Amino acid sequence: MQSYIQAFNEYLQIEKNASHYTIEFYLDDLQEFSHFLEEENIVDLRDVNQQVARLFLTRLYNGRSSRRTVSRKISSLRSFYRFVERENIVKNNPFVQVSLPKTDKPIPGFLYKEELERLFAANDLNTPLGQRDQALLELLYATGIRVSECQQLRLQDIDFSIGTVFVTGKGRKQRYVPFGNFAQQALENYIETGRSALLAKSNQASEVIFLNARGTPLTVRGIRKVLDKMVERAALTIHVHPHKLRHTFATHMLNEGADMRTVQEMLGHENLSSTQIYTHVTKDYLRKVYMNSHPRARK
Repeated sequence: MQSYIQAFNEYLQIEKNASHYTIEFYLDDLQEFSHFLEEENIVDLRDVNQQVARLFLTRLYNGRSSRRTVSRKISSLRSFYRFVERENIVKNNPFVQVSLPKTDKPIPGFLYKEELERLFAANDLNTPLGQRDQALLELLYATGIRVSECQQLRLQDIDFSIGTVFVTGKGRKQRYVPFGNFAQQALENYIETGRSALLAKSNQASEVIFLNARGTPLTVRGIRKVLDKMVERAALTIHVHPHKLRHTFATHMLNEGADMRTVQEMLGHENLSSTQIYTHVTKDYLRKVYMNSHPRARK
């Protein structure tokens, strides 16, 4: 089993180019299944049938795993068995017929415009770090790109002439995402002045756009810390993580009339179902529609 897991690990890294976190979840789920097989005295993957798969599912439910967790583990095992089936190690995938539990899809958290304005006003634009933070905030909100995509951006990825950023996303899939005037002004201000001052501290050449206080590339963890400090300066009581800005981008775009296919393309979603979670409406949007539509909403 361990040799098959190692082969699957290499497949995820090399062929699928899966992220570190995705691989970590897959391997954890497979190790749990491996322990289950040991307890059941099953030593050959070919001996795992649908009955064994359902027994494992029952074990997960008895362990009080959430429906979301159970669904992820079964999906991991389906993918693993598709791999070993492709390698002619097994003839059938015992997890194909195992139905996934229906999971609740909570409405993604997002920021209202008033909260965003307080964040945009929290940075000191007279300092290199303040200019960087403003550019980072404007870009994340303007494009909805993932924090990992933002962290690896290079100077050559920004085209100011047409206002687009060239993004390399999951699975090395590439796309162009437009940005507006506020993001462009913040980026130009940072790159022309603040970034040069930060880069001088490291005495190293770098094409990475966002740098830390030492002049070296800002990490994903560093970007999260930057946002945390921004929230403190804005005296907000909410938690703002990079993905919340991505949620906010998608929510505001759809609420203002953008079509879902366009938003899907900008977010880099492979499936439209991933974009559909943003079709909820905000209280402000509901009120605007009501006030403009109901005959007795206003005089």
